[in-house]
Amino acid sequence: MTGMKEGAGENPFAEDDEPTEKKSRNQRESPETQSTPESRSETSERQRSQQQVQIPYKFRRDGVQDGRDRVPLFLQEDTRRAEREALRELEERFDNGVSTTDLREALMKVGLQHLGEVEAELEEWGYGMKFD
Repeated sequence: MTGMKEGAGENPFAEDDEPTEKKSRNQRESPETQSTPESRSETSERQRSQQQVQIPYKFRRDGVQDGRDRVPLFLQEDTRRAEREALRELEERFDNGVSTTDLREALMKVGLQHLGEVEAELEEWGYGMKFD
């Protein structure tokens, strides 16, 4: 029993019931559309990191040491010579001064992406040799 007389017309709430049901069903089917504090935080973090990606590190910093930890580096003479040659070559390509600190960190990052080649260099220096 609905409390309405039969034949008095259609249920005036009939149209409202269907969208509400669909809306409730859609919310249950796709919980990712609901905003939670965690998802807002992730979105904010993602926007911040995208903004950092859009502005290259060279232009975001106040100086070449900004955002870096000091790490002592001792180089063999032939490595130092190769570094100077690489620096000259890259400065010609960029038509701009390249800092030695930037070059060294870039070399280190590329080296970290190519550990197989780093391993081969270390083996040439004697790593992995066993003396029984």
